[in-house]
Amino acid sequence: MRRIPSPAVAAVGLVGGYAVARWTKKRPLGGVVLAGVGAVAVREWQQVGGGKVAAGLGAAYVAAFAGSHPLAKKIGAWPAVFSVAGGMAAASWAVTRGK
Repeated sequence: MRRIPSPAVAAVGLVGGYAVARWTKKRPLGGVVLAGVGAVAVREWQQVGGGKVAAGLGAAYVAAFAGSHPLAKKIGAWPAVFSVAGGMAAASWAVTRGK
């Protein structure tokens, strides 16, 4: 079975969570997507890099979500979401690429 790279999982969680919240107009549903995909990403990071890597990248995932809100006030919602998703994917790739 092929694994989906954790940088892609993290980015999809951030973009997908926002998209679901926006299009369904149900923020809690978007939060469920964000958290569920985030849990999958944390599991992947745990398998690839261990507990410290998973904890650090998990904290970065939460920080990216939180940081997208003030950033959205400056550049718009979708650009903010894509920016933090790209940053999260880059961080995940940088930390897990050699493992």
